[in-house]
Amino acid sequence: MTAVKTSTSQKRVARTVLCAGLFAILAGCSTLGDYAASRSSKDPLEPVNRGMHAVNKGVDTVVLRPVSMVYGTVIPARLRTGIGNMASNLGEPANFVNNLLQARLDQAATNGTRFLINSTIGVLGLLDVATLMGIEGRPADFGETLHVWGAGEGAYLELPLFGPSTTRDATGLIIDFAMNPFGYLSPSDDVLSAARRVRIADTVGLRYSLRSTIDAVLYDSTDSYAQSRLIYLQNRRFELNDFATGDWEAVNGEGQAPSASDPYADPYLDPYADPYSQ
Repeated sequence: MTAVKTSTSQKRVARTVLCAGLFAILAGCSTLGDYAASRSSKDPLEPVNRGMHAVNKGVDTVVLRPVSMVYGTVIPARLRTGIGNMASNLGEPANFVNNLLQARLDQAATNGTRFLINSTIGVLGLLDVATLMGIEGRPADFGETLHVWGAGEGAYLELPLFGPSTTRDATGLIIDFAMNPFGYLSPSDDVLSAARRVRIADTVGLRYSLRSTIDAVLYDSTDSYAQSRLIYLQNRRFELNDFATGDWEAVNGEGQAPSASDPYADPYLDPYADPYSQ
């Protein structure tokens, strides 16, 4: 299944999927042996992750993939875009809180402004009027907040239904759910029910929009688990490093995040790559 949340930040990750290979060339039998031996400590949950990946892939094959094809064929593109806009608007309160926690007050103000404009003039977010006015989105999640606070990436983790993640981002996901104001409504509340339907529809629509890339990873690659892990980690590290480069310079006078924020110096290096793969 895809590594996509229904929030704006996850859509950004999914839409910026980087098609990259492995650049590290490992030479010598002893080097290969040492590298292979170290893999278990870098991906300690691999057996469990692979099992969960198989479940997620099965759900995608049986449910999400065929449903998304019907959805994309029946629902007009403009309506799918509008549903995506509404789902993004529902994520603005969490974006606002996380940017506050990261001391990015200007971006938090942008989140608040976008939510106000799109929820009113934009007809409950159906239209992204704020972007048309030049007020671009400033997505943020609690995984990013933990990164800014200096938390390490942690172990790679495949979540049920949500797909690729890390222990840090999984923790952030839980906090983001807790911060969601719609989560405090009654399960029978019409607003909550409508919000859930919007998010589900957006997930299905996103699966349809990214069908070529997702299908290539899940069904055309030799090892879909390793490929999904590689793409997720590369994109997430690139996103966080790029996110930090622009803002940390203003905070601490440096063009990079603190070294503690990322245990791997090279965002494009897959620490779990199989040295024997071709």
